[in-house]
Amino acid sequence: MFAALKYNQMVVHSDQRLALDEDQVDRIFRALADATRRDIVRRTMSGEASISRLAAAYEMSFAAVQKHVSVLEGAGLVTKYRSGRERLVRGNPETLRRAQALLDEYEQLWRVRLTRLEEMLTSE
Repeated sequence: MFAALKYNQMVVHSDQRLALDEDQVDRIFRALADATRRDIVRRTMSGEASISRLAAAYEMSFAAVQKHVSVLEGAGLVTKYRSGRERLVRGNPETLRRAQALLDEYEQLWRVRLTRLEEMLTSE
């Protein structure tokens, strides 16, 4: 069954390790709403990448890519750190797992509702 409840601006899950507050949920899904940011997440999940290397993959300025990375970092989807003169970016799979768990719970809620509707329609 659906195990997440909204309580005092907190999405509470049966697994507390996956709990996200409303601000975290908003930051994650706003960040993922942009195709470039989703692509940066995809690229950095398989290994770290420098911001310079990421910028070379897009037809936009280095500064624009830096802004995208900053949004992703603010959402916890990537981690940015310095290595020598480079700024490296690494994807954060734990944040994606937390977002996926939330989506899974919403899906379960709707599956239960659809099953009930189907049972109600076929019982007549």
